[in-house]
Amino acid sequence: MVCSSIIESIGGTPVVHLRRLFGDTGAEVFAKLELFNPAGSVKDRPARYIIEKGLAEGTIGANAHIVESSSGNLAIALAMVCRLKGLRFTAVVDPKISQTNLTILRCYGAGIELVTEKDSQGGYLETRIARVRQMLRDLPDAVWINQYGNPRNWESHYHGEGEEILRQLDRPVDMLVLGVSTSGTVHGIARRLREAWPALKVVGVDAAGSVLFGHPPASRELPGIGASRVPELLCREEIDQVIHVDDHAAALGCRRLLAQESIFAGGSSGAVVAAIGRLLQELPRSARPPRILTLFPDRGERYLDTVYDDAWLERVAAIHRARTASAAAQSSIPAHGVTA
Repeated sequence: MVCSSIIESIGGTPVVHLRRLFGDTGAEVFAKLELFNPAGSVKDRPARYIIEKGLAEGTIGANAHIVESSSGNLAIALAMVCRLKGLRFTAVVDPKISQTNLTILRCYGAGIELVTEKDSQGGYLETRIARVRQMLRDLPDAVWINQYGNPRNWESHYHGEGEEILRQLDRPVDMLVLGVSTSGTVHGIARRLREAWPALKVVGVDAAGSVLFGHPPASRELPGIGASRVPELLCREEIDQVIHVDDHAAALGCRRLLAQESIFAGGSSGAVVAAIGRLLQELPRSARPPRILTLFPDRGERYLDTVYDDAWLERVAAIHRARTASAAAQSSIPAHGVTA
C-alpha cells in the first residue's frame, strides 16, 4: 500500500509473542508494538482521530489554534498531525519535559508554553490545565483537545488497536495488562475486546505516586503512566485489578525487555513488563498458565537520559531503597507509637 501522507501509516502495528522474556513461565504473553507508529507512540491514534473528526464536523476550524497539556507523546503526535493539516499547535509543558521531546516539538514547529508552578499534588498537571484554560480565554481561535475528558480519546483505541487485535490473535486472551494515564487507551481497547471476549480480565498498571486509584501523591519521574489528577474518562469499575510500579522497577523492566527481546521501548513498557512478572509469580501452582496481552506505547530513544542512563537509574534506586526502608520502619511501629 502506498500512503498519501505520513498519518495514513498510523496503525496496523504488529503483535509480538514475548517467548524469551516469559517463556519459562508457561504463560503466553503478547505485546502490540505501538512504538511503530510514525511519530513514535500510541498517541498518534487519538491525535489523528480527534483532529480529523473535528475538522470534518466543523468543531475544529481551518484556522484553529490547537492547544494541549502534554510534555510527551501526545504533544509530539499532535505536532505531526497539525503540521500536516496546516493548523497551529501549542504544547503546554512543565520542567520535567525531556530535552529530546522539546527538540522534536520545535522541529515540528510547535509552540511551547512552559509552566513552572507545582500543583496541589506536587506535580504540574493542574497548573498546566490552568494555563490551557487561560489560553482559551485569551486566544479566540484556540481549541483544547482535552485528552483527559474527550471521549474521542478512547474511541480512537476502540476502533484502532481493539479492532486490529481481534484480527491478529486467533483466540481470546485471559488478561489485558495496560498502563493507565488518561485511561483512553485501556478503556478503548478493553471495551472492544470485551464485546468479543466477555471473560477478559483487565489489569491496570499505575505508577507509584499516582493518584488515579486513590493512593496518596508522591514524586514520579517517568511520563506516560499515572497522573496527579484523576481524568474525567477514568471508570475505575471497568478495571478488575491495579498494580503499582515505581520508576526503578519500570526502568529495570525496560532493560530486561531490551536484553531479552531486543525491543527498545519507553518507561511505561517497562512498567507493564514488571507488572506481568508479578502477576505470573502470584499465580497458584495449579493454575493454568494464562494468555496475556499488553501494549508497548513508545520508543526507548526518548528515555536515553532517564531509563537507559546509569546515573539516573542509580539515583532512582537510591530513592527506592529509602522509601522501602521508611515503609519497613513504619510497619515496625506499634499503634501506640513506641518502637518494638
